[in-house]
Amino acid sequence: MQKIHAAITAVGGFVPEYILTNAELETMMDTNDEWIQSRTGIKERRILKGEGKGSSDMAVEAVKVLLAKKGLDAKDIELVICATTTPDMQFPATANVICDKVGMTNAWGYDINAACSGFIYALTVGSQFIETGRHKKVLVIGVDKMSSIMNYEDRTTSIIFGDGAGCVLLEPDTDGYGLIDSILRTDGSGRVHLHQKAGGSVKPATMETVMNKEHFVYQEGQYVFKFAVKNMADVAAEIMERNKLTADDISWLVPHQANKRIITATADRMSLPMEKVMMNIERFGNTTNGTLPLCLWEWENQLKKGDNIILAAFGGGFTWGSTYIKWAYDTK
Repeated sequence: MQKIHAAITAVGGFVPEYILTNAELETMMDTNDEWIQSRTGIKERRILKGEGKGSSDMAVEAVKVLLAKKGLDAKDIELVICATTTPDMQFPATANVICDKVGMTNAWGYDINAACSGFIYALTVGSQFIETGRHKKVLVIGVDKMSSIMNYEDRTTSIIFGDGAGCVLLEPDTDGYGLIDSILRTDGSGRVHLHQKAGGSVKPATMETVMNKEHFVYQEGQYVFKFAVKNMADVAAEIMERNKLTADDISWLVPHQANKRIITATADRMSLPMEKVMMNIERFGNTTNGTLPLCLWEWENQLKKGDNIILAAFGGGFTWGSTYIKWAYDTK
């Protein structure tokens, strides 16, 4: 019996229209364009505007792009896994909301929260349903409205993050294309360095937590940076070694867009030239779960059937991981 792999057969993406530039941030806090670019590589980021708009609204637009591109009806989708750190609500799952808004009435779905590594986690989980033969069309979404948990008086965090959504369709392949291997890691002791202090069951929302601004992202930047540089680079190199791949074998690195220096360090560890690295951090910033699928969406026209692609990510928790994919199609 031929081995079934979960192949990406279509991608979709969406970013909001509103552009928050470094120049605008200069009017909101003590920072400047040179300082931001030298430390992060970010020039601007997209922000979702509009009352009552959440992560699901961006995901819906990305899914519509994918369905139209693939010529599918919403009812063809069997499972939706949504990776997000900023769900519409604590419950129900944002995946359920997306299914309703798009009309994916034949699908079941749920959310995964692994911070910035969530999309890789969701991709790996979704592939299991394809590989076992349980489903033939699995939609994996990465989306975050990070502006909803930003303190725009804190220059250590708010300069980094933006809003956006991307998605991929997984379908079975028996010709050796698709998701070949994944390495996933976690270290929960890292939570003290990067987290959201209030809003969970340990510290529910109160007037005091709101006044103390404890519902925004808290990050100890230097510690997180050092840990991310080492571990994201190491796990990307590890998956190459495990699959006997050299730099010449790799067509593309798709790195999480957290910081340009982290991306460069990962490429260096893999001995990859920057021409093989997908990078849009200067325009979108860190969209958390949206970074990897947004890269695939933007670079789709350059991808060729048989390309060896490495995805790598690092997130709060700490979580990190890498995935090896053999690309399954040429873009028409």
